[in-house]
Amino acid sequence: MIGVFDSGLGGLTVLRALVERYRTVDFVYLSDHAHVPYGNRPSEEIVDYTRVCVEDLFARGAKLALLGCNTATSVALRRLQQQWLPKSRWAGTHNVLGIVAPTVEAATQTPWAVASPQYPQKNNTDTIAVFGTARTIASGVYTEEIRKRCPKVTVVQQVCSELVGAIENKRPESELDALVREGVETLLTATNPTLPHRAILGCTHFPLVEHLFRKHLPPFTRILSQPEVVSDSFEDYLTRRPQYVNGDEDGTLTLLTTGDPLDVSNKARVFWHDVPAFAKA
Repeated sequence: MIGVFDSGLGGLTVLRALVERYRTVDFVYLSDHAHVPYGNRPSEEIVDYTRVCVEDLFARGAKLALLGCNTATSVALRRLQQQWLPKSRWAGTHNVLGIVAPTVEAATQTPWAVASPQYPQKNNTDTIAVFGTARTIASGVYTEEIRKRCPKVTVVQQVCSELVGAIENKRPESELDALVREGVETLLTATNPTLPHRAILGCTHFPLVEHLFRKHLPPFTRILSQPEVVSDSFEDYLTRRPQYVNGDEDGTLTLLTTGDPLDVSNKARVFWHDVPAFAKA
């Protein structure tokens, strides 16, 4: 069983891609709506809440927990991997992954394990755009990890602070389009005269408006959307770890929330129109 965690519902975009592609895997999704949003919280709280939810997923039978949230990944993942998990009762049998690593791999064409410049990536002079929430951008995780592998790459970041709320609140397409256009135009002004070769949608809400990013970005800019990127990265992971696959049997899907299941189920339809109902965690 694989667990997927998010403080809210954006991680459903990643989960849906995984469920549709890996139909013989059991998935359990946990959203921490009792404490959402994480973006305005101190780092220690984010680490603590994320750890508690990962433990919950492990206790329910998941051997792997994927943080399907850029904020949790950028703030908490390293602490959980390096300080908590090795000393926990789950050490040696369970693992925690995030969604930044596969995104950086795709952006740099460098495996995550290769954390120093290699040829030809070390000579890459491309420009990479990163669109995200304020907390993810402030963490600098994408700039840091990309430049470890491609030191000559220019990374330009852009906060799209109002876009998450507008998506969740089902704002009209025209309003979403205006917010995306504003973010893209601001970033293009910062990169002028160079246009971005690749654009990372560094928030799991943003795939729902990927078509609007495509509309306003230059035609040759490759968009890296996390559901696709993470789903691709799992192919090799599951090949090397067949214990997560149910053979020829169909996988199961369980959706849990620390908040109000009915309210969360209604809101979840923005991300997945026929999403199964959530239950109380």
